[in-house]
Amino acid sequence: MAKTRVAMIGLGMAAGHHARALLDLSDRVECVAAYSRTSGRRKAFAEQFPTIPTSDSLDAIFADPSIKAILIVTPPSSHLELVRRAAAAGKHVLLEKPLDISLERSEATVRAARDAGVLLGVVLQNRFLDAALKLDEIVKSGRLGDLVEASAAIRNWRPQGYYDAEGRGTMSRDGGGVLLTQGIHTIDLLLNYAGTPAAISAFVRTTPIHRMETEDLVTAAFSFEGGAIGSLNATTCAYPGLPERIELIGTKGTAVLTGSRLDAAFIDGTREMAGGETIGSGAGANPMAFGHEMHRALIGNFIDAIENGGKLRVKGDDALNAHRFIDAVLVAGTRSLPDARLDR
Repeated sequence: MAKTRVAMIGLGMAAGHHARALLDLSDRVECVAAYSRTSGRRKAFAEQFPTIPTSDSLDAIFADPSIKAILIVTPPSSHLELVRRAAAAGKHVLLEKPLDISLERSEATVRAARDAGVLLGVVLQNRFLDAALKLDEIVKSGRLGDLVEASAAIRNWRPQGYYDAEGRGTMSRDGGGVLLTQGIHTIDLLLNYAGTPAAISAFVRTTPIHRMETEDLVTAAFSFEGGAIGSLNATTCAYPGLPERIELIGTKGTAVLTGSRLDAAFIDGTREMAGGETIGSGAGANPMAFGHEMHRALIGNFIDAIENGGKLRVKGDDALNAHRFIDAVLVAGTRSLPDARLDR
């Protein structure tokens, strides 16, 4: 079977994980071009991955009819225009999260792919954790019963140097802070398991720990149509960085997903445990301090969808759902009343 030919656009921080995953899948996929507009990044990438050709021409990539798909690994503010070009050229797209910097641009990104009839996958790779897959199976089987509470905690650490990089943590480049840049992975999982909340209250802050434009600390509470309630805490202020955590409480049991480990206990006396593999974590100062195994699974799923019509596990609409929730939390945060005094 002929290999699927792809190109990668963007050779920044996340490119290494994509490249390693592509090389692991070399029996199915061939990356024929890796583009950056910066010669220094092209040189550094070529030294690290000498078997993947680099390119200094976007036009050549989009004009090559043999390239079936584009992996876009650029800052969020560039996504809409690149997806439009790929869609116009009839090329499928695997896009780094988030879709773009605003809900309006994100909706246009999804629409561009849909109107052109090309696939749009999004790099929310935590969907492919063994523990996350097992929890998805448990929820869909009904073993937890009806949900009464669904909560998530994303307690990361980023030093000031992380935000000193040009454009990082700004609306113009990233579109937001901890929610859209770090929290979206866990938020995507939470919404996949519990559905979308119907009502939200929130507090949103930029703490003295960081000099940045956007938020680095959020606490939200919400309720669902079925009566369940939940909470979200997200921050990049929690030194040295703690594992992300999702807790689901149902009428028949409780499931806790902590990092890569799932522990689910049921009222009937049974228990399910999964995951726990040592894959590292991006919760600390180095956001890429984890393996590329989930990227490999995600890209494999994307290639299978192209070649065999398989189901994309993370679609543009999934990322759009997470972006809408994040926007709703931020809007709710602007409406928060002053802290209630309890000493009166």
